[in-house]
Amino acid sequence: MNELITQINDAIWTYLLIGVLVGCGLWFTFKTRFVQFRMVGEMLRLLTESAVDTVGKQVGEQQAEKKSKNISSFQAFAVSVSTRVGTGNLAGVATAIAIGGPGAVFWMWVIALIGSATAFVESTLAQLYKEKYKVSFIGGPAYYIQKGLHQRWMAVLFAILITCQFGLSNNSIQANTICSAMQEAFGWSPAWVGGTMAFMAMFIVFGGIRRIAHFSAILVPIMALGYVTLALVIIAMNIEQIPHILKIIVLDAFGIEQVAGGGLGFTIMIGVKRGLFSNEAGEGSAPNAAATAFTTHPVKQGLIQALGVFTDTLLVCSCTAFIILISGLYQVPELNGIALTQSALQSEVGSMGPVFVAVAIFLFAFSTIIGNYYYGEVNICFITSNNTVLTLYRLCSCGLMIMFGALASFELVWNIVDFFMALLTICNLIAIVLLGRYVFRLLDDYRNQKRQGIKEPVFHRSQLPELEDELECWE
Repeated sequence: MNELITQINDAIWTYLLIGVLVGCGLWFTFKTRFVQFRMVGEMLRLLTESAVDTVGKQVGEQQAEKKSKNISSFQAFAVSVSTRVGTGNLAGVATAIAIGGPGAVFWMWVIALIGSATAFVESTLAQLYKEKYKVSFIGGPAYYIQKGLHQRWMAVLFAILITCQFGLSNNSIQANTICSAMQEAFGWSPAWVGGTMAFMAMFIVFGGIRRIAHFSAILVPIMALGYVTLALVIIAMNIEQIPHILKIIVLDAFGIEQVAGGGLGFTIMIGVKRGLFSNEAGEGSAPNAAATAFTTHPVKQGLIQALGVFTDTLLVCSCTAFIILISGLYQVPELNGIALTQSALQSEVGSMGPVFVAVAIFLFAFSTIIGNYYYGEVNICFITSNNTVLTLYRLCSCGLMIMFGALASFELVWNIVDFFMALLTICNLIAIVLLGRYVFRLLDDYRNQKRQGIKEPVFHRSQLPELEDELECWE
């Protein structure tokens, strides 16, 4: 069964998904006039804003007080980054290098640079078509597929796929990686670690999106800063090797040996697969978090989520890649996944390396489990309002699948994730290509308001008259 899934995955990724994913990214880059490069400064500025301050300036203190219960732009960013920054950054990068060679890192960078435009489009659409939900908002691809394309069947299909991918299979891979790291560092039983994680996860997810958002907003910056700081120290200690490391990455990405041996395509495929797993650009996951934020213009959250792709791949993934390549242990056949990252750190900082990685991967992957769960919840609620179904999903996502991942093999959990990731991404890319024209108009409106000296552009649904009846949150 595992071998059959591998063959199906290779066929889907090699002959279809890579071309579509890169093609869409290039198309969105061109149509947005390179938004991911030209507006980096605006992305950084927006990230520091709070929802209350922004609303207070626009609609007055009374409305600001009313809206203060909503999720801020930073909290929505933190939820999405909590799912991006996880196993893919530590174990995924190591797997890409071990299987695809150092050149896979280059293709991870490429897919991030191109994919950030795709991330901008999908998250802007999520903001545009979001709906009111309890004390915050709710939305994502299932919502913009139904309201924008008027295809209920396709929206339900996406909702099912993302629930299977993030709420179920992706959580199993996070648990698998945490248990492997803990066993490597402390010798702890995977069953015991898995059971503890399941209990902690269920405590958090039964608190709803506000508890998830507050948890992510606190944990994500701390864990990312700690890991990046250690990585930068190691890189600084080996600064003389960096030119050589960059040369290895580039030569391996385009090397004659790879082309002649037919291995170049495999290197590209591994780099793109692990890059997409890490940054999720185009996969349709981050829009579920982006839709929860209160903001005055859909483009704002699109820009912030585009920045999340850079944060994930160009910063955190690169840190892991440099540590592994500096150590030289990627050439050891027995090392793969999180064990390779732990061994690489051990070679640089001593016996504390595996312990640090074990703690870091626990924080990274556990926050990912929480964010993944929420993506599934949003889409379960889209399909049905039955509380019994939601409770059953919570038990499966944060109980059953965590225990499955803790006990299953490394190869099986990765193959299942790759399969659902491919189907999910294809479904979402079709939708955002068809709806992208509205994002281009929104971006033009945002830029025009900025040129007029308006610091905080505001969108009203009357600016898209053909959609006015479908946009309930932009009065």
